[in-house]
Amino acid sequence: MAANGSPIRVLIHGISGRMGGEVLAAVSAAPDMETVGGVDLRAPSGPAADVPFYSDVPSAIEACGPDVMVDFTIAAASPAALKAAAERGVHAVAGTTGIPQAELDAIDALARENGVGVVIAPNFAIGAVLLVQIAKQLGRFFEVAEVVEQHHDAKIDAPSGTALAIARALVEGRGEPFARQMPEREPAPGSRGAELDGVSIHAQRMPGRLAHHEIVLGTLGQTLSLRHDTVGRDCYMPGVLTAVRQVIQFKGLVIGLENLLDL
Repeated sequence: MAANGSPIRVLIHGISGRMGGEVLAAVSAAPDMETVGGVDLRAPSGPAADVPFYSDVPSAIEACGPDVMVDFTIAAASPAALKAAAERGVHAVAGTTGIPQAELDAIDALARENGVGVVIAPNFAIGAVLLVQIAKQLGRFFEVAEVVEQHHDAKIDAPSGTALAIARALVEGRGEPFARQMPEREPAPGSRGAELDGVSIHAQRMPGRLAHHEIVLGTLGQTLSLRHDTVGRDCYMPGVLTAVRQVIQFKGLVIGLENLLDL
């Protein structure tokens, strides 16, 4: 509930997208929330067509007065929307990845200036968040680490934000770069994948996949593998709803759902 005891008023930026539709369904089913509007460049269809629709965030905020804006769009569109919300005193929750650090700093400054919270998470699936946290604990015990991620063929970025978060967590836990094994010859350049502080990252894109992340760790005489599989976009919704409920308690930018889960 909002501070006044009424349902949290939610504006969905990207309501016509696949994730926007999932957010709409989840918010509609939550007894302590209500969808008051949607923003997108194209007119919504299906259940979203029954929601007041706007083509830009400032107009939507002025018309429907949301408490929280949920953003699932792209890195080219998300920063402007998040800044517009912060400037107008609206909290925000975003699952958009690939936002440049300079934009994150600007969003944080605006949110603090206007006394609102902004939660940005590379992944809202609880299992994926736990995988990142586990990676921090495991990194110090192994010399070699690789991350394999698989996504649907329509995903616009590679590697995924979650794969990068896993790699950074591994390095944080280890305290230094990993030993990256490279062949003497590489007939197909790039076969060892991308690299982040010694962690090899392999990104696969193909139809029939949704989101999958695997950590493979190696040391003398043994390996350890951990994998998280996403089989439906509904898995993200408990995390999104948790963020919507908690973001109103924050001022400034919070990155990562783990900061809301008391891990």
